[in-house]
Amino acid sequence: MTRRRNRSLLAVAAAAAVFAAGCQTVDPYTGEQRTSRAAIGAGIGAGVGAVVGLVSGSDAVERRQRALIGAGVGALAGGAVGAYQDRQEERLREQLAGTGVSVTRDGDYIILNMPGNVTFDTNSSALKPEFFEVLNSVALVVNEFDKTIIESAGHTDITGPRDFNMTLSQRRAESVASYLSAQRVNSQRIMTVGMGPDRPVASNDTNEGRALNRRVELTLVPIREG
Repeated sequence: MTRRRNRSLLAVAAAAAVFAAGCQTVDPYTGEQRTSRAAIGAGIGAGVGAVVGLVSGSDAVERRQRALIGAGVGALAGGAVGAYQDRQEERLREQLAGTGVSVTRDGDYIILNMPGNVTFDTNSSALKPEFFEVLNSVALVVNEFDKTIIESAGHTDITGPRDFNMTLSQRRAESVASYLSAQRVNSQRIMTVGMGPDRPVASNDTNEGRALNRRVELTLVPIREG
């Protein structure tokens, strides 16, 4: 029993190492691929809620999956998930090249990082008009690949009162979600959450780091059978 358990643990560790090594993101300014600094060894087929970008938690996402399946949205069989997300990732990279939005692949999940400098003015949750076309491109793809849940998560830097940042991050997540719904993305597929300053991706000690932390992330989670 111990030997079998050890072999299983080694297999999981090996899969996680390969997975982390394969996580790539496209630099939105150079168009070049680079290993994602946010990639973690969650392992192929890891449970919902364990990946970079996804913050709603497994229970909330799984409940939403069951509701969508019950509503007839349809689900993906285990073996079809990877290929489905491969095609969606490719379409997103085509549509978002040069927009300032990065596309990160983390196992079977796709994360779109939308920095505040291209989405919102400081201390505002109103979308910049120049960002409409970017979200139109996102809507075009996610409407084509409709067997996913979309988590819209707002984030802020650490400056200012915490309560204000929590509220602002939620409003920004909802602004993106509302725009996508207006582009005929099924609103039942979209979950919103405001994280305020709790999930920084860079140091809050510099202007550059704070700018990276002010963002909205869309995480696309496949709807699975079973």
